[in-house]
Amino acid sequence: MSVTYTFWQMYRTNAREHNNSLFLKNSIITQIYRLHIQRQTSQTIFEANLAVYDLSVEHDKKRQKRILSEAKVLKREGFQTVNEALFFDRLHVYKQKLVQDMRTTMLEFNEKIYFYVESPQYRLLLKDGALRPYDSLNLLWAYLTIITIVTLLFLLIFQRLRPLRMLRRKIARFGAGDMEVSFKMRGSDEIAMIGNELQHTQEKIHALIESRTLFLRNIMHELKTPIAKGRIAASMVKEEKHQQRFEAIFKRMEELIEEFALIEEVTAGFGLVEKKEYRLIDLIDGAIDMALIDYESVWVEIDASYKLSVDYRLFVTAIKNMIDNGIKYSPNRQVKISVHKNEIYFESAGERLKRPLAYYVEPFTKEQPSKNSFGLGLYLVSAILKAHQMVLGYEHDDGVNRFIFVPIALLPKNVA
Repeated sequence: MSVTYTFWQMYRTNAREHNNSLFLKNSIITQIYRLHIQRQTSQTIFEANLAVYDLSVEHDKKRQKRILSEAKVLKREGFQTVNEALFFDRLHVYKQKLVQDMRTTMLEFNEKIYFYVESPQYRLLLKDGALRPYDSLNLLWAYLTIITIVTLLFLLIFQRLRPLRMLRRKIARFGAGDMEVSFKMRGSDEIAMIGNELQHTQEKIHALIESRTLFLRNIMHELKTPIAKGRIAASMVKEEKHQQRFEAIFKRMEELIEEFALIEEVTAGFGLVEKKEYRLIDLIDGAIDMALIDYESVWVEIDASYKLSVDYRLFVTAIKNMIDNGIKYSPNRQVKISVHKNEIYFESAGERLKRPLAYYVEPFTKEQPSKNSFGLGLYLVSAILKAHQMVLGYEHDDGVNRFIFVPIALLPKNVA
């Protein structure tokens, strides 16, 4: 666009200067015409004087009419000429100046230059045999040459950057969890070197992930096996009080192992594998079933059609933890769940938190000692919400603790 604009301005400037230089011949035409008027020369002498400067009068009326109607006007200028004429009366001879209006128009027709002179006495159409209209062919060739060079350079750069675009797409796929993508590239340029280095890095990451998976699988197996044996042994205890205590301990150990695995999965970025749209009331029902509590303990005020696009297992776990915390630390063991402007509220009676919320979303922190809590609940909730582009908020209002699931899109920019 810049090259085109520049050449267009050059074309307009050159054409204008060329036409101005051609129009200078108008002064010769004016001089010859003035002499013809002053000296009252014949038409033959007048045309002969014009012929000296390659000017000829167009006498064909039809051709004149066609030229005047179809020709392109290059320049037009009107002016006045001052002539002296001799006059006689009875007493003496005297001179008097005559002012005459003239207008000259320069025309282009069939690649020829014409001058159309208009005055009170004459209307002449003169053909110039020497002058030619402005020829933009050289400028056009220069423009096409530069445009061709620029286009070839653009295509060359576009072709050279194609591997970079492919590499960017592969990196995006790898970031989205596609571990099978290959960054290997041929060549010895910088882009190929970067791709091959990414390939080595991907292989190392893949090896680390396999090692992590194997480690987790083994440790889960090694931990669950003694727990299962302990539960079997606890069932043989005769005293019911001790048996229930052992059963609760082993059950909590199993839950803790599951929480550790889920936390590691979410924080490692491999949790959102089944993100779909679900009704919120279905997610809450799943959380209540997971928490093994009575439906009477949860008061739900939500439109049945309200939906969220989430990972079912992870989001149900987050809701279950919020219900557990609400019931656990509420005197009336009741939790109210509602939605206000796309924010999910979990409200329960209780005292205000003694510390900022940021303290409680760290692992292994809690408000008060409790045999049922290891301080992982809110930490896991916060990690799951971050994976869903949400954050956990907190308010206390008139004896009610209110925990809020807030979408990041609803936060002010300076907060988000």
